[in-house]
Amino acid sequence: MYVFMNADTFLKKGYLISTDKSLLDFNSIYQYLSEESYWAKGLPAERLVKAIENSICFGIFKENRQVGFARVVTDKATFAYICDVFVLPGCRGIGLSKWLIQSITEHPELQGLRRWSLATADAHGLYSQFGFTNLSRPENWMERFKPYQVINKEEQ
Repeated sequence: MYVFMNADTFLKKGYLISTDKSLLDFNSIYQYLSEESYWAKGLPAERLVKAIENSICFGIFKENRQVGFARVVTDKATFAYICDVFVLPGCRGIGLSKWLIQSITEHPELQGLRRWSLATADAHGLYSQFGFTNLSRPENWMERFKPYQVINKEEQ
């Protein structure tokens, strides 16, 4: 089952998805990822700057205010990894995450890829609507994981 989200529905409500990095609100993205996300707590700002520079970034905006974000790490030929996906709490539940994933998977520079990958703790239902499944051969995958060190603000 593939979900199709009509962009006009969101555009008429003042929403926009763009890959123009000059539109990104770095402070908003950094605050969410480093303080609110479960996957990037403690992310150093300079790491996020570098990550954004070296990724295709998708921003969701409502009247020029950043309300969502995702990054795609890719070689644009064979592989893409979707990460740092979020929609701010006040904008959830109206289909923006579906529109975002649809926009990513339909992006012209990301067509014909052999493999897409992502990791999620709680959004399997969203991604399965776009053809994502559990790893077909998890025994072939390995990782080297080094979590960010979370600094307690009260100790500073």
